[in-house]
Amino acid sequence: MNSTEYRPTASSPKQRFSTGSAFLGLVCGLLVAASFWAGHEFWPGQAPGAGGAPGLGSHNPAQGVSPSTPVVAAGTNIVADIAAAAMPSVVNIDTRTSVTVPEVMTPFHFFDMFGAPDSGPRQRRYESHGAGSGFIIRPDGYILTNNHVVQQAEDIKVTLADKREFTGKVVGKDKYSDLALIKIPATGLKPAALGDSKSIRPGDWAIAIGSPLGLSQTVTLGIVSALGRSIDNLNAVELIQTDAAINPGNSGGPLLNIKGEVIGVNNAVRRDGQNIGFAIPIEIAKTAADELIKTGKIPHPYVGIAMKDMDEKLAKALGVPNDTKGVIVAQITRTSPAADSGLRNGDVIQKIDGKTVSTSREVQNIVRAHKPGDSIVLLVLRQDQLLPITLRIGNYEDVEPNRGGEEPPTRQLIPIE
Repeated sequence: MNSTEYRPTASSPKQRFSTGSAFLGLVCGLLVAASFWAGHEFWPGQAPGAGGAPGLGSHNPAQGVSPSTPVVAAGTNIVADIAAAAMPSVVNIDTRTSVTVPEVMTPFHFFDMFGAPDSGPRQRRYESHGAGSGFIIRPDGYILTNNHVVQQAEDIKVTLADKREFTGKVVGKDKYSDLALIKIPATGLKPAALGDSKSIRPGDWAIAIGSPLGLSQTVTLGIVSALGRSIDNLNAVELIQTDAAINPGNSGGPLLNIKGEVIGVNNAVRRDGQNIGFAIPIEIAKTAADELIKTGKIPHPYVGIAMKDMDEKLAKALGVPNDTKGVIVAQITRTSPAADSGLRNGDVIQKIDGKTVSTSREVQNIVRAHKPGDSIVLLVLRQDQLLPITLRIGNYEDVEPNRGGEEPPTRQLIPIE
C-alpha cells in the first residue's frame, strides 16, 4: 500500500524564528526610511528651537554662530534711536558772503571805455554761498559751530530740524580753536546732551550728524580712531580722529557717543585719505562757549616757538650728551614773546617754573595753564651753560594771521564747511 508522506503545516521553532526576523527587519527598514524622508521633507535645515524635530539643526560650537540666530534682539536699533533723539538739536547753517574783484579786461572792453577817460578799472561783485552745521546748546537760541563756517559771513540763515528758519547773529568766534557761537531769536529749543570727551578711547563708537553737501539730517556711524591729533593750519587744539563719514557741510555738527551725548564738534577731513575726519573735543568747546557768551572772545596764551623733542641724533648734532633731557627750540617767530625774552634757536628747555620737561606737549600744557600776561621762568641749556630766562606770555589774538612771517604748514587737510 502506497503511503504518502505528509509534512506538518505547523512550522518548527527554527523556521518561525527565521521568518519572524526577516519580517521585523523589513518593518524597521521601512520606519528608518520614512523617518529620513520626513525629516528632509518637513524640517529642512530648520534652526534650533524653531519647532522642528528634536535634534535637527542643533548648534555645533565648532561651526560658530548660526546665521539664523540673531545676535541682537529683533526690533532693536540703538543708532537710529540715538539719532532720532539728537536730531532736534542739530541745525543747518547757510551763509552768504560778498566778494568784490577787479574785472578781467578783454579786447571788447576797449569799445565800452572809448570816450570815457575817467572810468578806470571795473569792479565785479560776486556772492559766495556756504553751508555748515551746528547744534543747540541752550534753549534760548545759542548754537555752537565752527569759526570757519561763519567767519566772513554777511548773512547767516539757520534752519532747525522742524524746518523753521531764523537769521543768525555771531555772538563770538575764536580762530585758535576754530569755534564760533551764534544766536537765533527763538526760545524753548532742545539743547544737545553734552558728554565727556576726557573718558573716550580709541575704538569707542562715534556717530556724526550734520548736513554734508546740503543733505540735512544725515547720520553716519564709525568709531573713535585716535586721540590727540593736531591740525596746525586750521586750529591749535588736540583733536579727536574718527572714521565716521563726514564731508563738506558737516563742519560744526556734533559727534556723538553711543549714549547720544556730544563728545566733539566735527571740524575737518583729510583730503587725500578716506574716512579720516577730526572733531574738536567737547571739553574745549564747552569752555569756549561759556567764554564767548560772557565776553565774545577767548584769550589764549601764546609764546611763539616751534619745538622738537630731544633724541640721540639731535643731541649729537647739538654737541650735548646723548642722555640730555629737554625740548629744543627749533624756530622762533619774529616779534613774539619768545623773541622778546631772549630765547634763541637751538636752546634746550629743560625746566619751566622748576618743573622738568622732556616733550613739547608738556611745554604746551604748562603754557596753556597760564593766562596772557603771566610770566614763566625757563631754564635752558645753551651750549655748556644753564640760563634762566623770564618770558611774559602773550595773547594769541594779538598775533598777525601769518604769525610774523612764518610759512603756514602745507598739510593735505581741509575744513569740512
